Amino acid sequence: MTVTNEAELDGLKEIGRIVATVLRDMARAMEPGMTTLELDEIGRAGLEREGALSAPQSTYGFPGATCISVNEEIAHGIPGPRVICTGDLVNIDVSASKNGYFADTGASWTVPPVPRITERLCRDGAQAMKVGIAAVGAGKPLSGIGTAVGRFASARGYTLIRNLASHGVGRALHEEPGEIATWPDRRDRRRIGRGLVLTVEPFLSRGGLRAVDRDDGWTLYSRPAARVVQYEHTVVATDRAPIIVTLPR
Repeated sequence: MTVTNEAELDGLKEIGRIVATVLRDMARAMEPGMTTLELDEIGRAGLEREGALSAPQSTYGFPGATCISVNEEIAHGIPGPRVICTGDLVNIDVSASKNGYFADTGASWTVPPVPRITERLCRDGAQAMKVGIAAVGAGKPLSGIGTAVGRFASARGYTLIRNLASHGVGRALHEEPGEIATWPDRRDRRRIGRGLVLTVEPFLSRGGLRAVDRDDGWTLYSRPAARVVQYEHTVVATDRAPIIVTLPR
């Protein structure tokens, strides 16, 4: 989607606020002993209160309102009977639509106590997303996002999952310009148009290179096996700093 007027931007900000608030509320409610299904129900209820529809459920028939991935699961985890425990690394991804507008956000949290190396991975994962967002601007190369994130990751000894990309969003969960690498890709010659709506969501890891599925058709795991974090915002490109629409207000 390309934003062309204030009404469109307001629509994006509304759904962006909703998914950001649901994500925040789920993170606050998460505690050892609860199941991922119980956590998902909190997200489902939050979306319903706001009159929003779960995007993965309505678009792809995903068996949950949100995606919740624990430890070895790095994305698209199905909410279910798995119990959240101390020491876990939990990623929550919330995407939804309202009035024809879509927004997508996500973040990783720890359930203390966890090793300092995991805490550092989370801090650096959030920073990697910010570095990618700073590369978004009208007229800038689309590949600049991955170049910036790759430089940050390499300098700190991290790897990036190279087949889980950012994407266009706004009028659908996934739309043009299609996949946007959050790792260096010199082949991509595309430019960012003014008003382009996209996600920035690098998957930072301590050794993982690719995401692979197993037997449920949804849940993704790291190959090689390694801890992975993901942080995500939906942003709008402008001539100045990008507008982050997925912020709670």
